Amino acid sequence: MKNSTLPIRFGLVTAAVLVAYFLILSLFNKHTNIFYSLFNGVITGFGIYETIKYLKLKDGNKFDYGRGFKFGLTTGVVATLLFTFFFMVYSTELNPLFLEQLSAVWAKDYSNFTAIVFFTVAIMGMATSLVLTLSFMQLFKSSKNILSKA
Repeated sequence: MKNSTLPIRFGLVTAAVLVAYFLILSLFNKHTNIFYSLFNGVITGFGIYETIKYLKLKDGNKFDYGRGFKFGLTTGVVATLLFTFFFMVYSTELNPLFLEQLSAVWAKDYSNFTAIVFFTVAIMGMATSLVLTLSFMQLFKSSKNILSKA
């Protein structure tokens, strides 16, 4: 297995968990409540964290900040794109009334509401991926600081 497939695999799993979480929320009719979508950040963060952690364990002393950042961000982007695609299919094909329900909760009378929702889902996922990857890399990076003995 090539090393470059690692973030794609973790991204696929993260997307699957995001989809499962959304579908579970829809079973309880909670999928229109935006506060439940905050947990998407936790799910995405866990996927990114695990990717970077696995890479660090695999690479050991050869672990590189740039490579870890790239892998973490790729994991988040893959998960976000797949979840956004699922979200578009769900809201247009599987449950066509979903966007009407969502617009009743979120906003009234937007002519481009559908495009705004899809764009928002994608941007929120990308921003979450970037911020969490930067945060987690601080945990995993090697310190070059030299401690002076006083």
